Amino acid sequence: MTMNSGAFGRVPRIPPKPELPDLAAARRLGPAETVEARWQQQLLVWRWYHERFEALHPGNDYPGIVALIEAAGAEPKLRQLYPFTSHFRLLFSSCTRYPWSVQAPSIEPLPDGRFHVRRPRSFEDIGVTHTAGTAVALAVDNLPAGLGPAVDSQGDGSRG
Repeated sequence: MTMNSGAFGRVPRIPPKPELPDLAAARRLGPAETVEARWQQQLLVWRWYHERFEALHPGNDYPGIVALIEAAGAEPKLRQLYPFTSHFRLLFSSCTRYPWSVQAPSIEPLPDGRFHVRRPRSFEDIGVTHTAGTAVALAVDNLPAGLGPAVDSQGDGSRG
């Protein structure tokens, strides 16, 4: 048996890294453009991570972060906020610069395929849902009144 045959010889095909929108250029255009570029970045990066994981670990489950970003990005009330992730949790800031100002619920894809929605700046449960779309709807239902588009400033450092 040669080194290139069998299971040991299989070299996974890693997809090329995506070309990301220029966040610095978007910042020069304003907060709406910054938020849009960030949504695009998040989706491209997490799709690439997912494809890379599947190439390296075929048959293993990957958290539903891509479906979550797609569902959240399709919701206008969340799409106006600056998205970022931490430990697979999707969070939303009303400011486009660090430290973030997190006033919206966060959503975490769970290993069993469900989604956990939590109150901002805490681990307090709002609920667990079976789909990304339902989790997004639950997060939107728990947005503070009057939460508008993200602004080009630093937040108060409150993280979800």
